[in-house]
Amino acid sequence: MRALTLIFVILIAALQYPLWLGKGSWLRVWDLSRQITEQKDKNAVLKARNDTLDAEVRDLKQGYAAIEERARNELGMVKQDEVFYQIIERTNQNTIPSQNTTPSSSQSNIPDSKAQNDTQSAAIKSATQIQKSP
Repeated sequence: MRALTLIFVILIAALQYPLWLGKGSWLRVWDLSRQITEQKDKNAVLKARNDTLDAEVRDLKQGYAAIEERARNELGMVKQDEVFYQIIERTNQNTIPSQNTTPSSSQSNIPDSKAQNDTQSAAIKSATQIQKSP
């Protein structure tokens, strides 16, 4: 009787092995499900990015407003008969750095490029309404 029980335990273990550890096991199915979920998340992010790029391409193809905006902001271009005003902000020059140190990026007198672009954009927008007198 003991031998028969031992045979059945070994038989059940042999049948369970492929279910838990074999090629099509539950662990492998669970891992593949997790990978599919991760890939779907990545695909959703990339789809949103593609939709944004598609909208930008359509905007560039259909009108001149987007092209004009890029020319003004990225290339610093102005229209004919426009007056361009560049506003330069003053920096505090009363402080004198020590002689043996070089200024760090936080102490630099060079303005932030984003702030400079914003200032230039504001100046360009205000200048579009002012035209040269004949």
